Amino acid sequence: MDESIAAIAPLIDPAPLLSDERRWTRIAGPLVSFLILLSVVYQLKSLNVAELEAIFPRHPGFWLLFSAYYLMSPFSEWIIFRRLWILPVGGFAALLRKLISNEILLGYLGEVYFYAWARRHAYVVAAPFGAIKDVTILSALTGNIATLILFLLAAPLLGSLPLGVSSHTFVLSAGCVLATSFLLMVLRKSLFTLPRDALCFIGAVHMARILACALLAALMWHILLPTMALSWLLVLSAMRQLLSRLPLLPNKDLVFAGLATFVVGRDTEIVAAMALMASLILAAHLVVGALLASSELLQERSA
Repeated sequence: MDESIAAIAPLIDPAPLLSDERRWTRIAGPLVSFLILLSVVYQLKSLNVAELEAIFPRHPGFWLLFSAYYLMSPFSEWIIFRRLWILPVGGFAALLRKLISNEILLGYLGEVYFYAWARRHAYVVAAPFGAIKDVTILSALTGNIATLILFLLAAPLLGSLPLGVSSHTFVLSAGCVLATSFLLMVLRKSLFTLPRDALCFIGAVHMARILACALLAALMWHILLPTMALSWLLVLSAMRQLLSRLPLLPNKDLVFAGLATFVVGRDTEIVAAMALMASLILAAHLVVGALLASSELLQERSA
């Protein structure tokens, strides 16, 4: 761990979280794992296995790219916490549970789980709250910055196409993103607790993750739709990233379909590829979540 980070570590965790009377960290992990299993059982009903099998990609390269895409978020966070805490390889499973908790249970429940996991593993870090908070805030801030850059680059295109959304709505959405980012920057001294060099490192890793995910998505689409030029699929992947983060936009899928029609002239195939990706990601969440949750519950039972 960096000496500057270690020096401020005792000052990071709020007193209520450190109280011995609040032994919630002991039950948080098993509780989240149990909730994940319940969610897996419930959501299996909405997963059409027969339909998924019918459109199952056979190209091995697709699955290599999909695995990299799926693991990119926990891997990037493992790199971050590896520097901050010298996080062991075993912490990667905890970060996977964090991702799945956020995706199939409730947003930011994963951060609560990961905090409880870190507190229970004192050999990792004694006071994890500040680092987890800073990493989460910087993830949102970096995503906002990427969104604003993409918006500035795509503004002429978005304003000239008949996408069913007024230019005023696009501007207001971008304004909301800008206002949120500006507020975070104004309050940065009171929000962040880690040293500046650590914050810069975290932001760089988050930005690299965003770029890598956009590239991996385009490469997967290219395997599914080999007749489409990879360069245009990269453009569509970037536009998808932009639209997914703009608030106030109704019918984002329809807007994206309009963009796909303009860029490649084949919106139906692009939308079908996106639907396939969404189904595969959900299936991955359910399978990986069930395995990880079962493993943790068995470990707790044998402990």
